[in-house]
Amino acid sequence: MSVKISGEALRVRIFIGEEARWHHKPLYHAIVLKAREMGMAGATVTRALEGFGPTSRIHTINLLDLSADLPVVVEIVDSKDYIDRFLPVLDTMVDAGLITIDPVNVVKYTHSQTSDPHIDHDDSQ
Repeated sequence: MSVKISGEALRVRIFIGEEARWHHKPLYHAIVLKAREMGMAGATVTRALEGFGPTSRIHTINLLDLSADLPVVVEIVDSKDYIDRFLPVLDTMVDAGLITIDPVNVVKYTHSQTSDPHIDHDDSQ
């Protein structure tokens, strides 16, 4: 597992459709699993309400224009070293989508401790 990060880091954003697959799993889920396997600091998946990509086809949650393939964004923040190791793997996984990298300043990266073993605290940002 990666050490806690602070200061300068990178944020990778992966913009894909929720119907995209990797080895019969949702691609966004496969990316999160691979990031965890590689010891990344964390990953967050956000399902968007509306968006469009290179085809210019609007994907929306609007019931009148119901789309089964809503936009999904996977965000990962970690040190440059971890991101650099993850990018070639990500390149093999994402056939269609947009991947961006932004510099970020990590102010705080912690997780809460609990005495209740039934409460599951995820490690996402």
